[in-house]
Amino acid sequence: MFNILDEPWLTVRPAASGPAEEVGVRQLLLEADRFADLVVDLPTQKPAIFRQLLLPIVVDALGRPANAAGWADRFRAESFARDERERLDAYFDEHRHHFDLFHPDDPFAQVPGLRTAKGETKGSALLVATAATGNNVPLFASRTEGDPLELTPAEAARWLLHTHCWDTAAIKTGAVGDSKVKAGKTTGNPTGPLGQLGVVMPVGRTLYETLLLNIPFGQALLGDDLPQWKRRDAGHPLSCATPAWESRAPRGLLDTWTWQSRRIRLIPEETAAGLRVTRVIVAAGDRIRLLPDHEPHTAWAVDTRKPTAKSAPPSYRPRRHQPGRAAWRGLDALLAVNGTRDERTGFQTSELLRSLAETRERLPSAYPLQLELTGITYGNQSAVIEDVFFDEIPLPVAALDPDGIVYDSLLEAVDQAEKLANAVNLLSADLRRAAGADPIPWDKGQRPGDTLLHALDPLVRRLLTGLRTAGEDFERSERGLEAWEQRAGREAWQVAEQVLATAAPGVFTGRTVTRDGKDSTFRLSTAERGFRSRVDGILTRRTAARRATAS
Repeated sequence: MFNILDEPWLTVRPAASGPAEEVGVRQLLLEADRFADLVVDLPTQKPAIFRQLLLPIVVDALGRPANAAGWADRFRAESFARDERERLDAYFDEHRHHFDLFHPDDPFAQVPGLRTAKGETKGSALLVATAATGNNVPLFASRTEGDPLELTPAEAARWLLHTHCWDTAAIKTGAVGDSKVKAGKTTGNPTGPLGQLGVVMPVGRTLYETLLLNIPFGQALLGDDLPQWKRRDAGHPLSCATPAWESRAPRGLLDTWTWQSRRIRLIPEETAAGLRVTRVIVAAGDRIRLLPDHEPHTAWAVDTRKPTAKSAPPSYRPRRHQPGRAAWRGLDALLAVNGTRDERTGFQTSELLRSLAETRERLPSAYPLQLELTGITYGNQSAVIEDVFFDEIPLPVAALDPDGIVYDSLLEAVDQAEKLANAVNLLSADLRRAAGADPIPWDKGQRPGDTLLHALDPLVRRLLTGLRTAGEDFERSERGLEAWEQRAGREAWQVAEQVLATAAPGVFTGRTVTRDGKDSTFRLSTAERGFRSRVDGILTRRTAARRATAS
């Protein structure tokens, strides 16, 4: 037996100084104000643990705030009230039997007795996103599929939740009792639900604050919106404790959070090191027919072009993160709290950030809000994991006001960074043309603009942190932007000098290129002059300060 409510399987970092602790769910939630954060094996485990377990317990036991005022009251309390802890404790006692990882009749988030027609099982590495299994062989993996992987009960619990959220797509093992099995397999399986999103998770100073930051207020829960542990009876119309599965729309927030995208069975055995999970069965699970508009953990790309049907609404799709692209480069989407920002294709931020925009005036202006962004890039028909995305950025609460000074300042700085990168790329392109070569294609090779964006990354993050305390102080915001422009200009010229220093022989005299019947001469002097002009036009405060000093 291993009951995840009481057994220590989650690692937490104390809010005060001290070593990390191992706790169960009961202790973590009842003492959530005492812990700063979860410590996980892989960043993508964190949203899985919150969504599959911690958030639905809190919402199912205590309800979700009805409005902004109710949410702010609970947030300012900084910990669960005495009566809330009592209700949580009662909830744990009432549903404790659903949370045993190895219960013979009701194993947590699994199907009891799940089996294949031939009694086959697979190695536990099938659950572990970083382990080699089948076609999924991570680069520089230290083990092969043939090496047995023994998971402790704690590790197995974490990877079980991760699999429900992020599992790869394509063919899955066919289970006895699944009417959709063909030739011992099921095909057409999508990835886990989080694999289709660009997850955006607000994080506070303590786990209590993080829990509240990830619970949207508003509409009351529907009667049939239940967490998966309340849908385990075989006779329940939405039972997730049988091999059968269906394609359907989620009933609401709790159903979405605890979505059982796979039918899984952990197979434990006693080893010399103790109880370990060495074999598993992972079969097809429920498929989300349509991503719900109440999905709170992703921003959206919105196609606002005129629809073909007169009554058709705009098309929404999750905005996924791009590997190698810093999170701050997507601030235009994260700060789109009022809906779309473009005439044709715009953005809409996550429901959680829209909720925070409504409550920003009830929070301290300098509150140290963090955003954690996670995602997975799949390859080969989404059957293998190619890359795991993780980034975190500080976000000033005042930036959630689209009419505020900080909002405009941040978007201006991000736009300047992108334009500076483009200016460096144009410099490189002009010099290559002067040498008789073609510019570096935008989708191939390393362009100097990428080098500049990497150099600007810490400067943007410093600006984000500094603007937390600016509030609506225009002068303070301007001083921050002036400092940013001075440093950004120096970085741009450092990269530009590297480009100029490596220019090919012959660029001094240059070459004349005919395009569309028009002659253009490219040489070192015109390329450098064009770059200088572009930088001056981008960093207007820096340019004005330099000219004022010169005069």
